[in-house]
Amino acid sequence: MVGILVGSAALIIILSVFNGFEDTILSMYNKINPDVRIEPAKGKFFNPNEATFTEIKQDPRVLNYTEVVQEKVLLRYGKSQYIASIKGVSDEFLSNSTIDSALIEGEFKLVQNGEPRAIIGSSVQAYLAVNIGDHFQPIEIYSPAKGETNSLNPADEFAMNTIFPGGVFQPQEEVDNQILVPITFARNLLGEHELVSAIEIRLKPESNAADFQEDLKQKLGTDFLVKNRIQQNELLYKILNSEKWAIFLILTFVLIIAIFNIIGSLSMLVIDKKKDIAILSSMGASKGLIRQIFFTEGMLIALIGCLAGLLLGAVFCVFQQKTGWIKMDEGSSLLISAYPVSLKWTDFIWVVLTVISISAIASAISSSLSVKNLNRLKEEL
Repeated sequence: MVGILVGSAALIIILSVFNGFEDTILSMYNKINPDVRIEPAKGKFFNPNEATFTEIKQDPRVLNYTEVVQEKVLLRYGKSQYIASIKGVSDEFLSNSTIDSALIEGEFKLVQNGEPRAIIGSSVQAYLAVNIGDHFQPIEIYSPAKGETNSLNPADEFAMNTIFPGGVFQPQEEVDNQILVPITFARNLLGEHELVSAIEIRLKPESNAADFQEDLKQKLGTDFLVKNRIQQNELLYKILNSEKWAIFLILTFVLIIAIFNIIGSLSMLVIDKKKDIAILSSMGASKGLIRQIFFTEGMLIALIGCLAGLLLGAVFCVFQQKTGWIKMDEGSSLLISAYPVSLKWTDFIWVVLTVISISAIASAISSSLSVKNLNRLKEEL
């Protein structure tokens, strides 16, 4: 029973810690990622001025509707160069308060004193050694000039513009190489004065993202991709889930070893209760009843140990949530100091079902031993 208790508690604690890391990582991604993102199924750009998009913008469920122009560019700052992704956003983007919390330096302003400003990712700042306080050194941005090919002067094949950095943000690693600029600046640089790369939509808290996504798919058809947050970071979600369930399977094998100790315990009990089994049989008890007695005892051992382990694991996780007493490596530059924990009721169900399934097999094997050689036992008595 103690073995099952420890195994069940370990499963809940480990799964809850993985849930905590998952929530922490996804919250960092969700600071920058919208609830729904619309992209063209083919090509890079599309016209956002169609009636369908105007209807979507006026949908009462929409909190924030942002037009995006995005492309790879070459950045130069002093003597340093870096390949980054420029992301031009419309004015509605500024109403997104969550990305403001990812700012680590400067101000979250894309226009200052009538001049465009860039919010750069922390990787861009690190590679280029950008000094936010330097108002004399702008960032030079180079992009292939639209319609210019095979020019005698290679410089003519690139469009170039400069912009001063206004702030540094650090939401998560994937977008740390981005540079946010006003959409008008990006359009002038890329030569796309009407088209956009994507439309990012944030919904009101009471709105259902899944229902909204299905509505958009019906309106836009197959010409556009409508992605929710999971689909925008599909690889990340797959990695998080695969790691979590890999650990679950590993700990389940440990739990199997503990549960199959029931076979040894009940086998010893069968040997100790030989006379009692023979007497019960002589009194008219069927083999099925005798098997049921030992099967029930095995299941009681497993369930009591499992429930006690779940309770112990839940208490441990709540205590960690409230106090954060188990700290992470203090020498690392992590955003969190203590191991994050998040309890989910589905994990409890999975652990209970796992214990019941394995215990039923172990108890069935043990109970079958109780009626083995029953006739010989009765003769000996």
